[in-house]
Amino acid sequence: MIIANPIYDTVFKRLMENKRIARFFIETIIEEKVEDIAIVPQEYTYLAKVKNKKEENKAENVDTKEEWEVLSLIRFDFVATIRNPNGEYKKVLIEIQKSNKPTNLMRFRAYLGEQYKRTDIVEVASGKVEKALPIVPIYLFGFKLAKIKVPALKVARTYTDIIKKTVVKEKDKIIESLTHNGYFVQIPRIKGKPRTSLEQLLSLFEQQYFIDEKNTIKEYKYLVKDENLKMMVEILQHAAADTKTKREMEEAWWADQDEKEYEKMEKDIQEKNKIIEEKDKTIEEKDKTIEKKDKTIEEKDKTIEEDKRTIEEQRKEIAELKRQLKK
Repeated sequence: MIIANPIYDTVFKRLMENKRIARFFIETIIEEKVEDIAIVPQEYTYLAKVKNKKEENKAENVDTKEEWEVLSLIRFDFVATIRNPNGEYKKVLIEIQKSNKPTNLMRFRAYLGEQYKRTDIVEVASGKVEKALPIVPIYLFGFKLAKIKVPALKVARTYTDIIKKTVVKEKDKIIESLTHNGYFVQIPRIKGKPRTSLEQLLSLFEQQYFIDEKNTIKEYKYLVKDENLKMMVEILQHAAADTKTKREMEEAWWADQDEKEYEKMEKDIQEKNKIIEEKDKTIEEKDKTIEKKDKTIEEKDKTIEEDKRTIEEQRKEIAELKRQLKK
C-alpha cells in the first residue's frame, strides 16, 4: 500500500479532523475508553521560514535585512468523556500537539497554560455548571529525546503523603484539574513489526520504506485488520494520490530543507566567529608575550647600560690610581 507520510502537518491534520479517527487515536494512546468526543476550535499553524522585506525599503530600492522565522507546530483540542478501567466517567480536555523541532518547547508550555484557563459545561448532581476540565496532553515529537529510547511514553502522577511517605489512592477533582498526566511519542524511534494495537497505530508514522527522496510517500508493508486503522490507511492513500496534498507536503519539505540550510549557515557563522575569537585571543596573548619580552629586553638593555657606566667609572678610578702612583 502506498500512503502519505502522516508526520507532515497537512496530512496529520486531515486524520485528526475525522472524529472517528481522532477518537480511535486518543483511545489507543491513553488506553481508556472514549465514550464521546467533540473537536474544539483548533489551532493549526505551519509557517515556513520566509524572507521578509520591509515595504519602505522596497520603495527606496535599498538592500534589506533578511528576517527568518520558523513555526512548525500543529495543535488539536478535543473535549472527551472517557471511562477509566474502574468504570468511572469524567470529562477531560485532550490536547494533541505535534512538532518536528525541540525548539518549540516554550510554545508547548504556552498552549498548555492557555488550556488551564478554559472551562466547559459539566453535569453534576445539582445540574449543569461551568468548570475547568482536567487536561490530558499528547505530544508527538518529530525528533528524538536524548535519554529516552522508547517510542511511546506515559508520565503518570501519583498522590503521595509526604509526611508518612505513602501513596494516597483517593483522587480529588481540584487536584485533577490543576495537574495532569502526559503522553509522549517519539516518531523517529518507531520501528519494527507491530504486535499490539498501539504499535499498529504508531506503525503508520514509521519513518521507513519511502519511495521518494523527500520522504513524503512511503510503502506501508504491514497487514491491517482493525477497521479504524483501515480508515486511516485509506485517508493516507488518498492523500498520497492527491495533487494538492502532495504539493503541500513538498512545500513543507522544502521549507524544512531551507530551515536546515539556514541553521547550518548559522552554525557555520557561529563556528567561524568562535575561531576568529580564539585567533584574536591567541594574537592578544602573543602581543602580551611580545610586550613582556620587549619589556624584559628593555630592562636588560638598561642593566647593560648601567654595567657599562659602572665599568667606565671603574676604569676611570683605576686610571686615576695609576696616575697617582706614578707621582
